[in-house]
Amino acid sequence: MKPLKNKKKAGDIPLLICVFLMACFGCLMIYSASSYTASVQYGDSLYFVKKQLIGVVLGTAAMIGACFLPYEKLLKFRYPAIIIAAVLLGLVFVPGIGITNYGATRWIGFGGVTVQPSEIAKYAYALFVAAYFSKNHEKVKTVKGVLPVLAVGICFCVLIIIEPNMSITMCVGLLMLGLVFLSGTNLKTFLIIIIPFALAVPVLIILEPYRLQRLSAFLDPWASPKDEGYQLIQSLYALGNGGLFGTGLFKSTQKYRFLPFAESDFILSIMGEELGFIGLLLFFAACGFIVFRGFKIAASCKNRFGFLLAAGFTMVYGIQVVINALVVSGAIPPTGLPLPLISSGNTSLIITMASMGVLYNVSRQD
Repeated sequence: MKPLKNKKKAGDIPLLICVFLMACFGCLMIYSASSYTASVQYGDSLYFVKKQLIGVVLGTAAMIGACFLPYEKLLKFRYPAIIIAAVLLGLVFVPGIGITNYGATRWIGFGGVTVQPSEIAKYAYALFVAAYFSKNHEKVKTVKGVLPVLAVGICFCVLIIIEPNMSITMCVGLLMLGLVFLSGTNLKTFLIIIIPFALAVPVLIILEPYRLQRLSAFLDPWASPKDEGYQLIQSLYALGNGGLFGTGLFKSTQKYRFLPFAESDFILSIMGEELGFIGLLLFFAACGFIVFRGFKIAASCKNRFGFLLAAGFTMVYGIQVVINALVVSGAIPPTGLPLPLISSGNTSLIITMASMGVLYNVSRQD
């Protein structure tokens, strides 16, 4: 692979257009999914969508800025990025700063601004791994050489799992394994790394009673239809109501406070109800387009850092979409992971759009 200094070329404009349209579509679906709840709780049916529109504006600005900031400069920020991410993750547990909702402390608040550090940590980690392996390519063949990457990843996972947030822990873990694999490690080293992670999943489930309850509800939601199984049952009702073509935009019944988190983690269920199976297919085609363009940008990049950075950012997006879809369809136990670019929540939206700007910048390099 060639050095980092490259000539500019036309970037991937279709990627940016798709990302922006997805963010706008997310606002539409958030209004549909949240208008009733927002009216009841806040007296304003536009409460959630107004906040999301602010996120779209800020996210678009971040995306445009990232488009013109040479991605090579991010190499200098690999250590500050993981340090800042670690500090933010630590602040979650500081009384008066950390914000607890529904038994989980995943947010920090400064004045009227709320931030979810784990969303930032995913991309900071992808940047760190891309930078490390671009400068230490020969070390990827041994477990010892991969240890710095594993150490940072495990530290992030520990901080995130005790929030608790199993879904983003899974996302960081899968990102870690995916980037180690793409970096060119050999099979022996990869197996030595992956086996402990595979064994850790059941241990983490057993250690927390609420995770066992979620697993039980996943295996048989009808055993506790008003408790642990309630959310999954309502999600499946929404998807079933949609049929092939959906009930029509704004015509969901499950959004009337039957389905919890309809505007955030389970917004895909409302999309399935209103747009039907065909609508979901078109949505996943758009998600697939973003993933395809991202990996195409990575594969076309002629330097190692750009390749791993683009692949890592694309993996973060793709992993989240897959996990969210599996959760709302009942294929895996429920976890609290937003649908990127669609779910209510500005931290995820802004940083996802910024990451897509970085992908565009990588695509401009010759």
